[in-house]
Amino acid sequence: MTEARPHRRRHLTTKAHPKGQVRAEINVTPLVDVVLVLLIIFMVITPMIVRGVSVDLPITSHHDRKNDDNKDLVVSINAAGEIYVNADKVPLERLGAAVQEERRRFPDKGIFVKADHRIRYGTARAAMEAIHRAGVEDVQLGTEEERPSGAAR
Repeated sequence: MTEARPHRRRHLTTKAHPKGQVRAEINVTPLVDVVLVLLIIFMVITPMIVRGVSVDLPITSHHDRKNDDNKDLVVSINAAGEIYVNADKVPLERLGAAVQEERRRFPDKGIFVKADHRIRYGTARAAMEAIHRAGVEDVQLGTEEERPSGAAR
């Protein structure tokens, strides 16, 4: 009689592979987890990024909120009266030329002026006149929203 061979069970979910062939499977679950964590981090951090030089803006009671859409050219004036175009320090005499140069490269950019609340009015006015002489009609001024009384600045 013939000798009985033990039967090998084949799982229904697996396919038979030719001998010597490696079955490659990639588990993408950890990759998706990492990508989602990075996406959440970038979504939280992006609004906190401040362009230009950090200044203490004047406080207004009727604050018009405008989200920074990264389309504006930021002109900052710090407490010492130093003027910056984006993050580059520019003397007042060169401000108009620097604005014209940036507008030539990016014609759709508007101007957003952030001036420290402690500067002299004349400094801000001179900067605004230089920007106007550069041919810019629409300039937005940055302000900070008034907080309820008792809140620290």
